[in-house]
Amino acid sequence: MISVGIDVSKGKSTICILKPYGEIVRSPFDVQHTNSGMESLVQILEGLDEEFRIAMEATGAYHYPILYYLKEKGYFVTLVNPLEMKRYRCQGLRNPKTDRIDAKIIATYVLDYWNSIKDYAVSDEAYAELRLLTRQYRKYMDFRVGAMTSLTDILDMTMPGIRTVLIDWNKYSNNDPLSDFSYDFWHYDNVKKFSKEEFIEEYAKWAKEKGFRRSETKAVAIYELAHEEIPTLPSSTPSTKMLVQEAVKVVREINASLYEILTRMQELAKEFPEYQIVRNMSGVGDTLAPRLIGEIGDVRRFPNASALIAYAGIDAPPYQSGRFTGTERHISKRGSSNLRKIGFETMTCANVAKKSDDPVYLYMQKKKAEGKPGKVAKIAGMNKFLRIYYAKVKELYRE
Repeated sequence: MISVGIDVSKGKSTICILKPYGEIVRSPFDVQHTNSGMESLVQILEGLDEEFRIAMEATGAYHYPILYYLKEKGYFVTLVNPLEMKRYRCQGLRNPKTDRIDAKIIATYVLDYWNSIKDYAVSDEAYAELRLLTRQYRKYMDFRVGAMTSLTDILDMTMPGIRTVLIDWNKYSNNDPLSDFSYDFWHYDNVKKFSKEEFIEEYAKWAKEKGFRRSETKAVAIYELAHEEIPTLPSSTPSTKMLVQEAVKVVREINASLYEILTRMQELAKEFPEYQIVRNMSGVGDTLAPRLIGEIGDVRRFPNASALIAYAGIDAPPYQSGRFTGTERHISKRGSSNLRKIGFETMTCANVAKKSDDPVYLYMQKKKAEGKPGKVAKIAGMNKFLRIYYAKVKELYRE
């Protein structure tokens, strides 16, 4: 048997090929992540005269080019968790680290765990696309938080208190009353130039033009704010209008991107057999359903529900030594932070829904009654939710 250890970095990989007992078949060498580089690697692999297995660490997105290329050739490739490899690497007293040494250590790992390592299964393209959309959605939401913070800071100087009247975004559409109103009026001085009756009429025209509900109550509230609050940026300064409108443009662009991504996520998620099952679970709506499916992927890749819990990083491994047994254990957080975030949002929605027949909601209430903090109760509820998710979806694929 022959092991091929690959230490991946950006744009290139360092490769070492070993036989048992440390016999070097090929000293560490570099391969570029290009077609010509991959072809030269394949020629070397095809020249091996025994069964070989390939291993590499998961390194963000850097390992994908070489991983997919080798899987397309039909080779046995195992993807090793970086934490597991770190523990394996740090067994000695001295731990020198270079790409060449790492490649050799990965090759040695393959020989030591030859019978237990598993071949990497390339995810279904639809799951992979949905996962990519899900993670981009989260990144764009982070962008939006920053953009809204910038806009809010400026509005606090031109129209303080306006966010108490107008909502800032409806995630099920690309309408944004706060941004649209801020762009058109941008300062309370533009409201105060009207009489109360004139502004109510003006607001009704504006709402009709933008497709919002014409609310006289909101118009009155905005008019009163304009006369009560004290702007700190004068409307006479040329920069004031420009700063508000430019901040609004940024928010609009991000909102439009989020709406497009979410729409595509929903279209793609509805093609999966488990969509309706997931959508009907308590706390899961039109936004969370595709995000859950995208981040979890095909549940058949998990041997049991505990593996899914570990993937989410909300498991608490046992800790026992001699007469001591640890009972107050924190969650590991060694898993998908995206799935933990989505799960936490789901638990928040389940708490808001308060369905009396929902076992997850009842379980969270039980934990709170036992004196557990709200966050701990949500983590416990997430654990139960993922077990139910696993059981329902796995049963669907058994049919």
